[in-house]
Amino acid sequence: MDKKIALIILNWNQPQLTFDTLDSIFKCQSKGFSYHVFLVDNGSTDDSLNLFKAKYKKNLNVTILETGDNLGYAGGNNFGLKAALKEKFDYYLVANNDILVAPDFLQKLVDASLKHPKAILTPKIYFAPGFEFHQDRYTKNEIGKVIWAVGSQLDWNNIYGSNIGIDEVDHGQYDKIQPKIDFISGCCFLISHEILEKIGIFDEKFYLYMEDSDLSQRAVIAGYELRLVPESVIWHCNSGSSKPGSSLQDYFITRNRLLFGFRYANPRTKFALFRESIKFLFTGSSWRKRGVIDFYFGRFGKGSWK
Repeated sequence: MDKKIALIILNWNQPQLTFDTLDSIFKCQSKGFSYHVFLVDNGSTDDSLNLFKAKYKKNLNVTILETGDNLGYAGGNNFGLKAALKEKFDYYLVANNDILVAPDFLQKLVDASLKHPKAILTPKIYFAPGFEFHQDRYTKNEIGKVIWAVGSQLDWNNIYGSNIGIDEVDHGQYDKIQPKIDFISGCCFLISHEILEKIGIFDEKFYLYMEDSDLSQRAVIAGYELRLVPESVIWHCNSGSSKPGSSLQDYFITRNRLLFGFRYANPRTKFALFRESIKFLFTGSSWRKRGVIDFYFGRFGKGSWK
């Protein structure tokens, strides 16, 4: 019997990006499996919903869901996952709405999952051409082969995440040696029904940032693997809309590093995080201060974010 895959795609005020992503996905090969798209509109304030309904109303392969409010990355994706879980798909693919995919990317992920049923899987993710952080570094032939992520790592002493291989040109260096992955980016991953039932969906306390680290850590603790599937390739149209040092990052990363660190880090790191948080109360930006205060007062989810 063919496997069934639910694709969760989250949109917030970016209908054209979402159209491009779905147009790319609909060209995918699907041998031995079928897939259905759960397109979640996360409380868009533009014309996204009307545009989606007009384009996909006759497409039986797309279910449009409306959250009614911006639930953040965690809550928005959970909205789609909850709907899909009721239908008991074999696999769930969570993917950003700003990716372009190779026609066989999903086939390669499904094939790998059959070999590694106890793993959450990530494709090899390149920067989409023109979206590289350092465009002047690369030759014309290297564009489209610049790595965005082949999995992600955590600096456990400071609780900061980074993408493995970022900015490197792909010469096959990650094709045979499986990198040590601490967490899989929410940009794109495939997870089985078994694993999702065991570890649960995203923790909506995080709202935005580090919810993928938390999900991955719960999987590792439960005895599952995090694996790169280098044969599966996608391109990320990384917009960098929330730049380092932005108010958005100041607030959510400050608060969520404390939330994640106090759950999973060793005592020494927890103490370092505590000391740093006290320092932020006196020297941090206004949003960092709010992030610290909200953590200690248990204000999670959207918290104090405007």
